Amino acid sequence: MNDSAVEMQAGMARNFVLHQHRSLSPRGFLILMALIGFVSLIVGIVFLLLGAWPVLGFFGLDVALIYWAFKLNYRSGRLYEVVSVTPENLKLSRFHPSGRVEDYEFNPYWAHVRLTTDRPDGRTSLRLSAQGREISFGHFLTDDERRDFATELTGALVASRAAVGF
Repeated sequence: MNDSAVEMQAGMARNFVLHQHRSLSPRGFLILMALIGFVSLIVGIVFLLLGAWPVLGFFGLDVALIYWAFKLNYRSGRLYEVVSVTPENLKLSRFHPSGRVEDYEFNPYWAHVRLTTDRPDGRTSLRLSAQGREISFGHFLTDDERRDFATELTGALVASRAAVGF
């Protein structure tokens, strides 16, 4: 019997947290913004000395827009999903940056994990389906992460079924 089935029999849930990867750390963001600001200031001063003073304002606007775009990107990166598998319940919870939470519950006996390649670009999509309902999730994962998670979640579902003797 594998470890997942042992955890299920002991009454413990398997919980998976799916979150987006951000390669630029907060410290890296500060360094990047300082460099962009410094270069924009120097080039803006050169244009100011050449008599093209409005260009300095546009460089400042560029820095502000880059900062705003990164902040929006970091905010959207706070979206995460939690998948909980117990012998009685499969629950997918999606936590939005705004604080809104979406919950989807399935009977683990009927639930299936579907990994499909139905997009023209060859990318995969991950879905949970059961009893006529289908929920797409893990949009922010890479294709390899989706494949790995589909295998892991399928194993947890099989273990949850074994824990109740099906």
